[in-house]
Amino acid sequence: MRIQQLFEYTEHHRFYCVRDFSLSTVDYRMLALIYKPLVGAFAISLYEQLCAMVPEGKTGYSPLEPHRRLLLGLGLALNEQSRSYLLEQLSRLEAIGLLQSARFIQAEDDDYIYEYELASPLPPNEFFQNIHFTMLLRDKLGKYAVIDIREQLHAPLPEELSELDHEKENLSVPFYELFKLNASIVDDELEQALKEVAPTRAKPTVHMTASAGYTYSEIIMRFPRNSSNRYFVEQLRTKTEQLAQINYVAYKYELSLIQISRLLDEDGVFDVSGELDTDYMQRIAVQLFRQDKKHDEDRARLLARTEKFQEDIQEEASTEHVEEPEHDVDEQYYLPVPKLLAGYCDIQQYNALMRNEPHIQFLKRYFPGQVPDWVLNVFERMDLHYKLVPPVINVLIHYGIGMNETGRVTKAYLDSIASNMLMKGIDSYEKAVQYVRDQEQLEQQIERRREDANSPAIRPAANASNGGYAPRSSNRNRGFRQKPVIPIINNEQVAAAQISAEELEELRQLAKKFDQQK
Repeated sequence: MRIQQLFEYTEHHRFYCVRDFSLSTVDYRMLALIYKPLVGAFAISLYEQLCAMVPEGKTGYSPLEPHRRLLLGLGLALNEQSRSYLLEQLSRLEAIGLLQSARFIQAEDDDYIYEYELASPLPPNEFFQNIHFTMLLRDKLGKYAVIDIREQLHAPLPEELSELDHEKENLSVPFYELFKLNASIVDDELEQALKEVAPTRAKPTVHMTASAGYTYSEIIMRFPRNSSNRYFVEQLRTKTEQLAQINYVAYKYELSLIQISRLLDEDGVFDVSGELDTDYMQRIAVQLFRQDKKHDEDRARLLARTEKFQEDIQEEASTEHVEEPEHDVDEQYYLPVPKLLAGYCDIQQYNALMRNEPHIQFLKRYFPGQVPDWVLNVFERMDLHYKLVPPVINVLIHYGIGMNETGRVTKAYLDSIASNMLMKGIDSYEKAVQYVRDQEQLEQQIERRREDANSPAIRPAANASNGGYAPRSSNRNRGFRQKPVIPIINNEQVAAAQISAEELEELRQLAKKFDQQK
């Protein structure tokens, strides 16, 4: 559970629980035998207490309660250490998929309300199909203990049936063979009433993309009340996909909350039905990004002249600590780390960044300072006009900039790679990696043929087959007149044609006679 300051999470803040299931006997055995060794007995007790907040025999929501009741019910004191310990146990439950935490600001009290959405334990078959959970349980208990627990939770097939090789015949009766519905009458009032009193809510689809982390409450608090887009922005509370797209654009172009509010207030960002126009939003975000970039350059140029700025840079360099994100990438699609980033990250971190990070953030890692404008323009066209997906653009950056050892990177060179990818239908990270590997093999074959053609062992054989001279194309066949061959006098011929003293004297006498005649 990510809480930056403990004063945002006190015993006075209220919370409620959401549960749409009930714990069965198998669930309790899973908690006791598997989940308890993974996260500890205290975390499982906290999970059971949160489940008990919703009335037994029902699903839905629990009443609003202060965190004081949760702390005292677990035997913890009302102090800072207890709250930190509680946050740690909640994080353990979130990590293994038993809990999802969220919060929002209540407009009346201007304070946070926390939501704990509980999830049921995985059944034994699904748990042991998850390789991460299985490996973690093996590290906690050992290999033989995991095998023993798996046998305890599974009732085997009788030996008589396991030895038989038979085909099953489906004898089940479908629904419409026994029951007939009156399809001509549609009860709209019943459907609306069922939606209003539904005890559970639909879980939004979560897209694992980079996000700026802006919540709906933070955006709506800074959005103008008299704006024409106010109604559409208020609908973001239920449209989680659009909110995720806004956060992705904000992270991609490094936009603040004020800039996001200004961007959502523009005409054309939302259509008549309230759908978000992502392409138009990104075009405006690019302009804001470039404007901020120019202002930052001017500001940095002025601040660089002061001594205070140099002192601040030294302090930030000594205290800054960058934590690399951890992502799972299949090893068969790993690409090597370029020489430019050899000391920056290892191969696992580099491939995780290349697959999940926006291209603007990924480009910054190849340049010690600001990214050149023409480079940003090239990849901006690939993103907005060519519609290349971000992982493919990052692989193109790896191939065109990172693996280009000559360093001769031009706009036409990068554009040609992108055009080739578009013609070959490269639309995923895996296809882009395979494209890079095919291009490397093709370049190696061309280089090998060139070396074979230039090797001295092959030249004499080629000349001998042609009669000792290289054939030349005749200009007469092409309609051109051949130029005359002009003899060239070398230094050896000049040295051999030296004039003696007697001949030189005769030449002088002849020259005098010609002068007298004139």
